[in-house]
Parts: sequence; structure tokens; C-alpha cells
Amino acid sequence: MTCFETIQAYGLRSIGIGERLLPRSDFTLCQQFTLIGSGMIWNIYFGVLALIFGFVLATAVAMGKASPVALIRKPSEWFIFVLRGSPLFIQFFLAYETFVLLPKSGIDINLGFTHLTAQTSWLTKAWAGALVVLFLNTAAYSGEIFYGALRSVPKGDLEAADAYGLTGWTKFRRVTWPTMLRLAWPAYTNEAIFLFHATTLVYFSGFPAWKQQGDALYYASYFADKTFNPFVAYPIVAGYFVLLTLVVITIFGQVNRRLNRHLAPAARSRIRYRPQLIR
Repeated sequence: MTCFETIQAYGLRSIGIGERLLPRSDFTLCQQFTLIGSGMIWNIYFGVLALIFGFVLATAVAMGKASPVALIRKPSEWFIFVLRGSPLFIQFFLAYETFVLLPKSGIDINLGFTHLTAQTSWLTKAWAGALVVLFLNTAAYSGEIFYGALRSVPKGDLEAADAYGLTGWTKFRRVTWPTMLRLAWPAYTNEAIFLFHATTLVYFSGFPAWKQQGDALYYASYFADKTFNPFVAYPIVAGYFVLLTLVVITIFGQVNRRLNRHLAPAARSRIRYRPQLIR
């Protein structure tokens, strides 16, 4: 099988398209690059959707934490504190216990929007259950970032908005929110990068993959086990994530320039990648 044929057979295997059986012997670099790259589809899926939903919730949580009303402020503070204070892997474990193990043991759970029973299927799969964990985790971290930026909005900007007669939603949409995003964006970029890296934990979370197809680390572990050589497959995974990080930095850099387009070049904040070694 040529490399082109390998790409055709395994390029979309992670989403159920192409060959169902994995290669068993005579592994080639093309097979490893293709299958691990196929698994990256799921890592990108987790990262992109968690960022989109997390961004919305993070904005709401930041506004809630800044609220003078205790009934709104306290839940937001505890949401951020609990999810930032506990390890992400433990959150995966607790979610797996809630979504999978307890219903299987006969303990039904009512979440309000759905009722978890032994027959509940969608939250027990990685595409949904693991996504919920990543979404909530990044919303907590991003919410704290947005809250800090919200507190840093210059009072002069707010006073100018008041002078122009802007109030309520109009003031927030045209002055407070854009300024908050501009101040928070460099730190939020680092959070987005870390989130994509954190998607590798889905492999260890226990959530079953859709149709038994896995993410990048799933295929890397398969090749490492079969070849007894982890020094090929895992560096390939690292290379893919380096490329993904460059894409994220490029996209977020364009957004950052858009947010700061009204400032003089010397006053514009620049995005600097600062990896989080401990979280």
C-alpha cells in the first residue's frame, strides 16, 4: 500500500470513514502520521466547541462575579473557585462517575435538562461527556481572566460612555465588552492553547470513543504498544500539537490586531505564548 492509498484508507478513520481494521504489522511512518493525524480531528473538535461554548459562559460568569448582587456573585465565585481549584483529570473522573457509573448502578440523576439513566447514551460518550468537562473547565479559567479584564476597564472609558448617554446593554456592548476583550485577549490566547493541549486527557478519562475510534493519543498509544517504541508515535503527536498551536496563535493574533486596531502601534498589546507547566 502506497502512502497515498494509506491516506485514503485511514485519513478519516477517527470519524468512522475508511478502513475499520488497524494495521497489524510492518508499520510505516506514513501509517503513523496518517492515523495520528486522523485522531487530531477529535482533539480539534473538543477544543473548538469547548472554546465556543466556554467563551459565552465565561463572559456570563465574569459579569456575575462583578455583580453587586450576592445571589448572582456568589455562585459565579464558587464556580470559578471549584473548577480552578481541582485538577482537570479529577473533573473527568467525577464526570465519568456521574454520567456513566452511577446510572449503571441503578442511581438515576436528574440534571434538569436531561435525566441520566442506564439507558442514557449521549452523555456517556466522549464526544459529549468529555466535552462538557472541557467546556466547564475552560469557562472557569476564562471567566477569571475576563473578570480581571473587566475590573481593569479604564474609568475614563466608562465616564465617556455615560457622557454620550450610553447606558445598560448599549454601554456594555459598545464600550465595556470590547475593552474587556482587548485587555483579556493575550491571556485568553494562552488559555485557548492550553485547552487544546488538555484535550489529550480525554484518552485517559474513561469515556468511550465514538464507534471505538479515538483521538490522536489513542493511535499514538496503539503504535507505541505494537512497536515497543514510543519515540516515534509520541513525537508525531507533539509535532501535530505544535502545528495546532501555531494555527491558534495566528488566528488569535488576527483577532487581537482587530481588537486593537484603534490604538497606535506602540500601544498595542502583543500575544506572547507562555506555556502553563503546572495547573
